[in-house]
This record gives sequence, structure tokens and C-alpha cells, in this order.
Amino acid sequence: QVQLVESGGGLVQAGGSLRLSCTASGRFFSNYGVGWFRQAPEKDREFVASIAWSGGTTQFADSVKGRFTLSRDNNRNTVYLQMNLLKPEDTAVYYCAANFRAPVTLRSPYWGQGTQVTVSS
Repeated sequence: QVQLVESGGGLVQAGGSLRLSCTASGRFFSNYGVGWFRQAPEKDREFVASIAWSGGTTQFADSVKGRFTLSRDNNRNTVYLQMNLLKPEDTAVYYCAANFRAPVTLRSPYWGQGTQVTVSS
């Protein structure tokens, strides 16, 4: 079992960058797939990016490909979402999620509390 804490959100102008962190407590972090999701006001939560527990394979939503990157530091129990060339439509609460030795989906059992990202035009 893990507990997840997101950090790094904030207010940024369009075209700017932010780096979100998802830090996990608990053991065997390297055995967890980790993903990022976001939810804008009055919209459904949507997938942003994920990194597999084995091999570090990453996946990205089409809307963020080429702008966002994902990395993990298992020694620090942390996954980083680097967001570049931010757009106003990236504004949302960003959540990280984790799943033990399985893909990360909206049904993943472990979630953080979320961090707000606001991109001004």
C-alpha cells in the first residue's frame, strides 16, 4: 500500500513550464505503475500520462504529447511530470495515481489529493 502526495502546482503564463512531483510513502515503489490525471471544472477526470512499473515505458495523452515528459526516481519514491509550453486548456487539478504491478487507470486504487495548475492566457 502507498500514499501519494502531489506538489509543484501553481499559476503560470501560457508558454511557461511547471514540474509536478508525486511522492509515495511505503515500500516497493518500483513495483508500482504511476500515472497523472487531470480534472478541469465541470469536466470528467482524464488521463494525462503514465509510467510503467517495469522498464519505465511512458504513455501520454495526445493533447500533451511533445510538451510533457515523465520520469521516475525510485530512490526518492517520486515521479515527475515536466510540463512545458503550457496552454490555458491545461488548467485543471492534477492527480497522481498508482497501481501495483499493473497499468494505471481511473480505477487505480491509490490516489493523491491533487494539485492545482492554472495557466493564464
